[in-house]
Amino acid sequence: MADWAGRSAAEIAAAVREKRVTPREVVAEHLARIERLDGRIGAFRTVRAQAALAEADELSARSDLARLPLAGVPLAVKDNLAVRGESHRDGSAATPDTPAAEDHVTVARLRAAGAVVVGLTNVPELCVFGTTEGVYGTARNPWDTTRTAGGSSGGSAAAVAAGLVPVALGNDGMGSLRIPAANCGLVTLKPGHGVVPAGIGNGDWFGMAENGPLATTVEDLRLTLGVLADTGFARAREPERRRIAVALRSPLAGVAVSRPYTAAVRQAAGLLAGAGHRVRRAEPPYPLSLGVTALQHWTAGTAVDAEGLDPALLARRTRVHASVGRRFVHAVRTGDGRERLRARLTPFFTEHDVLLTPALARRSPTAAPWHRRGWLRNILANTAYSPFTPPWNLTGWPAMSVPFGALPSGAPCAVQLVGRPGTEAALLDLAEELQELRPWRRTAEGSLPA
Repeated sequence: MADWAGRSAAEIAAAVREKRVTPREVVAEHLARIERLDGRIGAFRTVRAQAALAEADELSARSDLARLPLAGVPLAVKDNLAVRGESHRDGSAATPDTPAAEDHVTVARLRAAGAVVVGLTNVPELCVFGTTEGVYGTARNPWDTTRTAGGSSGGSAAAVAAGLVPVALGNDGMGSLRIPAANCGLVTLKPGHGVVPAGIGNGDWFGMAENGPLATTVEDLRLTLGVLADTGFARAREPERRRIAVALRSPLAGVAVSRPYTAAVRQAAGLLAGAGHRVRRAEPPYPLSLGVTALQHWTAGTAVDAEGLDPALLARRTRVHASVGRRFVHAVRTGDGRERLRARLTPFFTEHDVLLTPALARRSPTAAPWHRRGWLRNILANTAYSPFTPPWNLTGWPAMSVPFGALPSGAPCAVQLVGRPGTEAALLDLAEELQELRPWRRTAEGSLPA
């Protein structure tokens, strides 16, 4: 029997469409891998073993099986999106354990395309922080299980990096796709506002949060993103030469960037220049107030999401985060901070097509009970390692994390690509060039503990 666990989504879907393997066989192999490995990784809050197998059998009977782009592909879903028949707890004991009556629109689109949901993945409480731990477990980086997978889509990233599923669904309100993807050696894209349906929490963190996929190849990312957006992201037949700005400075004042991440950007820039792109150093004109603006929106989004929940059931760091944010909710809703940031950065993206930066400033924190630690300690840890992601949620522009090189520990390193609104396809093309010029290992097979 062929080993389908660890294969790409494109490979699996093609084999199912051609009836070289059944959806049940594919799903069963992935469920067996989850049972064998997830106890050490902590990717899943709940696994839908019997339901997934039954849905795989139903899929086999579909008359349109041969036309489904994700036929038989096992899928993990972040635990803040509705999956019919399952509760979504948002990483919290304070949320209701009530099964959802309907799929979230993104889940429904992926299922309609042939994907089979095998489980819901761990998140930090209310998806607030860039590390994933809490009452339902700790999501660890499969490449280095002493380190967090990142957050808040940490469980989804860990599941894909460990080969438990070929693709997973997550979302990104301050970097929650890009941070865990960078930690776990995955490729992801936070789409620009309105490209993929949102509907995350109570108002999408004021429109900053976007849904998107995590994958091991650009091909799988294109495939899944196309289903989510209900449009195609085919690679350009003739690669266009882009004007690429290379920036190494942290957007947040006072945050240092470690050498492995700056080295990765320089090397990626050299490869892209060698491929014919116009590459030059240029730092975006980030305002000094960016850190304050980001903190206001970050905490205010949590304050809105925490409304109606029992504070006694929330972790202390979440209660404090929401309490801080309540004083900013009105100002965030009525203010023009995001519009002023867009106006400040737009001229930069008139001169340059794409911005290339480090994905992170340093390796991820240890996999530890951060939910039991103080609010300020969490804020400082998050800010110190992931300052590059928040600006692009505030602007609402597309940004992606692309694996590139390795850290001294052997865990993956990564770079970030950012573009103007509507440039998702151009970013995917550049990411595919980088994949071809510097291929990355797709999963942590061989790095996982025996």
